[in-house]
Amino acid sequence: MMKRGSRITFAAAVAAVLLAGAAAQADVRLPHIFGNHMVLQRDLPLPVWGWADAGEKVDVTLADRAVVSTTAGPDGAWRVTLPAMQAGGPVKMSVKGKNEVVFDDVLIGEVWLCSGQSNMEMQVVSSKDFDKEKAAANLPLIRQVYVPHVPAGTPAQDFNGNWVVCSPDTVGGFTAAGYFMARDLFKALKVPVGLVHSSWGGSAIDPWCAPAGYAQVPALKGTYDDVMFRDPKSDSHKALLRDYLGKLDAWTTLAKDALAAEKPINPVPDYPAQLKPLDQYGTSTGLFSGMIAPLIPYAIRGAIWYQGESNHGEGMLYAEKTKALVGGWRALWKEGDFPFYWVQIAPFRYGDENPGVMPTFWEAQAAATKMIPNTGMVVINDIAMLDNIHPIDKQDVGKRLALLALNKTYGQKDVVCSGPTFKSLSQEGAKLRVNFDNVGGGLVSRDGKPLTWFEIIGPDADWTKADAVIDGDSVVLSSPAVAKPVAMRFAWSKLAEPNLSNKEGLPTGAFRAGDVPKIDYLALKVPEAKDYKLIYDLDLSKLGHDPTYDAVNPDKFAGPFDRIAYFLEYRKEGEEAKYAYVSMDAFTNDLTKIGVPTVASKAFFQCNVTNMNVISNVAGVVNGTGLAGGNIEFWPNNYGPQNSANVPNASNDVYDWGDTPTDPVDGYGSMQVHNHDAKQTIFALNHWAAGNNADIGIGNSPQQAASSNSLDWTFFGNANSYMQKRLRVLVHPKG
Repeated sequence: MMKRGSRITFAAAVAAVLLAGAAAQADVRLPHIFGNHMVLQRDLPLPVWGWADAGEKVDVTLADRAVVSTTAGPDGAWRVTLPAMQAGGPVKMSVKGKNEVVFDDVLIGEVWLCSGQSNMEMQVVSSKDFDKEKAAANLPLIRQVYVPHVPAGTPAQDFNGNWVVCSPDTVGGFTAAGYFMARDLFKALKVPVGLVHSSWGGSAIDPWCAPAGYAQVPALKGTYDDVMFRDPKSDSHKALLRDYLGKLDAWTTLAKDALAAEKPINPVPDYPAQLKPLDQYGTSTGLFSGMIAPLIPYAIRGAIWYQGESNHGEGMLYAEKTKALVGGWRALWKEGDFPFYWVQIAPFRYGDENPGVMPTFWEAQAAATKMIPNTGMVVINDIAMLDNIHPIDKQDVGKRLALLALNKTYGQKDVVCSGPTFKSLSQEGAKLRVNFDNVGGGLVSRDGKPLTWFEIIGPDADWTKADAVIDGDSVVLSSPAVAKPVAMRFAWSKLAEPNLSNKEGLPTGAFRAGDVPKIDYLALKVPEAKDYKLIYDLDLSKLGHDPTYDAVNPDKFAGPFDRIAYFLEYRKEGEEAKYAYVSMDAFTNDLTKIGVPTVASKAFFQCNVTNMNVISNVAGVVNGTGLAGGNIEFWPNNYGPQNSANVPNASNDVYDWGDTPTDPVDGYGSMQVHNHDAKQTIFALNHWAAGNNADIGIGNSPQQAASSNSLDWTFFGNANSYMQKRLRVLVHPKG
């Protein structure tokens, strides 16, 4: 009889097996998900599997119950399913063939898979109040098995790990989020809890997804096709490999001829990159194959997931990837739609990143709960650490995951498991009423202060901080600056730590509602615009070598004009619109040359302009009327930073308001208006032929964000960072 009590000997044997490949084994053996101190899932059939000699009879006994027998197949693999058992233990499990393996101190209870990136991998030792938690951790009915970091190109059969009993000496190594969830479940359910911990800091969601999951999501077909190319069993892999072998055979023939003739030959054809295995930390399916596949089909109650930081710029695409993650695991476990709960990642600074990127990701995480059955999400924007991407309060994270499970999985419907969630929006004159579900004992401000992070918008006003007042299960929003609000948003910033919660202390996550109006900032912010005529209107998402204007009106205006004006506006997701208006005495009387200076327009201007009127909401841009010191640089050419025109305050080394056009004429392209007296760019549109990689900016460009020698947005390639962008060109009729 051999027990796994001698872990060093057994682990060494398994390591030798993994290194030796599929070498035949005389002894019955099981994967390391089975071991001393393991927790088996109560009330579910229990798959048990392993390897033996082909044709060897295997008997499995649990808690001295009737033996379940099977015979190892031709490849030595065997599997049985033990009947469901009620919670309890400790018991023994024995597996007997030519030899016998016995597992001691086996418990029957609740098993949860814990996965994700560093916030799931974060251990109890790094959490808040560790000394206190360590002293209170004499909880031997909570156990964990940890899966080490090993990616794989094909589904692995095993991993090197063992079950650990929770104690003050061991708890520091447990997943913090998982442990605190397990502790609350144990207190509420009075049954053992087992944690299967498989996570990896910094990992994206993509490598955790199974091929079967990618196959379920049309939006990820490209990834699925790529995964299939790497599968040696797939038709696409075989076809491409067959084609490569044909090329290799042809090369071999040529090489033999070259050898005989003593002539040179080209190198051997490269092995197709599409056939290389996805066996890395960052490759699609790589972590699933190495760190999840070895666990299947071990019976579990459900899974918890804490990940997203490495995908947080993907917006709603993340919801599609979550479908693939959950759907793939469920398909392979064959336990139906087992519970799957995740943590909405916390607010964090993320350097200079657009503040609106994070809210759109939060929105995707929340949306996935509506797209995927039997899922849920906990919100933690009240326990964040803006300068630490690993908030140390994992106690509340675990508690909230446990509340979800108690309510949704274990049927304790009196347990409040969610903070307030958006229900509906209605307009009441100059106010908006936001109605909520999941209010629990009622809506409150968790810190007793006025509600924060509510904003409203209307046709006459951009996003504005709202006065927010709780009224029953609603919050009423208003602002004296917004006469007719039509849309709202909440916690719409990477830095948002809002204070709306229910009386149970569960917070509200970011959301938005209503139809955001298209505000005409030109009419709203520029009084003189009413006296001007629109000549060109260009949606800058339509940029190209010859941009397609939405309005071209030179033929509709035949009279003389004495001034020319430009209005550039753009908006990043989640931010207020930025704009710049500049009008000046006319520098030409040809309307065909005042738009984007393409080669076709034959427009070329490098000159001073007079009597500039400037209105902009971008910090640093000098506003005023009748400003002197204006100049423009309009051309389709390439250009360099040399100040050959001797523009005041310009540099010979920095791209600014004094650059030199060069050949070719059909080159990079510059459409810039400057205030050289103020040493600043007013607005710039460069490299329009690059489309969404064009340069667009208002004010001086931040030098640290691109090349260090650009103040006029040259080489920024940032047009795709704006969700809305528009340029209008106007003239003032003379007389």
